[in-house]
Parts: sequence; C-alpha cells; structure tokens
Amino acid sequence: MNLFQLFKAMITPAPRLDPASCFERVRRGEVILIDVREPREWANGVAENAVLLSLSDFNGGRNDWKPFLDANRGRELLTYCAAGARAGTITSALINEGFKCCNTGGLSDWAAAGWKIVSPSAKR
Repeated sequence: MNLFQLFKAMITPAPRLDPASCFERVRRGEVILIDVREPREWANGVAENAVLLSLSDFNGGRNDWKPFLDANRGRELLTYCAAGARAGTITSALINEGFKCCNTGGLSDWAAAGWKIVSPSAKR
C-alpha cells in the first residue's frame, strides 16, 4: 500500500460488526473471516475458520493477499486483528479497492463472544 492509499484508508470509515452477529454467516461460509495479525501473533491462537493473511503482506508484496483477493472478489470479507485498529485500516483499504468488507475488532472480541479459538497448526 503506497502512502496515498494508506492516507485514504485512514480517512475512510471502516464499518464495524460485532462478532456474535457474524457467527452463523461465518459458519455457513457466506462471509470470509480474516485474521490480519502477524504470523508470530497467530501462535497464541486464531479464530476457528479464519484465513490467515498478515498486514505486512497486505502492505508489502501481497504474495498471499493477491491470489486470495483474486479468488474471492465479490465475497464479503470480515477482518480482525489484536484490538481492531489494523483490521480497520485493511477494511478501509479493501473498501477503497471495491471489496465489501467489515472490521470485527480483535481476537479477544471473538473469544468473548464465544467463538472457538484454535491453534494455527490445526488450520493447516
């Protein structure tokens, strides 16, 4: 993401949803849940069913993000991070790129709402 895109993402409001309101849609596969934290953070657990795509890759070469976005254009995306700030930045950037996306806060919000937190090795 270049400086202009970052600035635009910072001023574009990111819609926010409560994780509990998303449970059934995630379970049914209607939306895609994305953990945007860094790989070292995933070691402490990730939300079940979440796709693991880091902020650093989003801002860098998009080696993982590009094929994911190409394959999921037209799908609704839900992001989360540790507390919601990084998820909000990516959500705004994705909206500016034409994606339907919402920020769902942090991993602790998913855990507090009762969503299962799993080991990232269980996802591989």
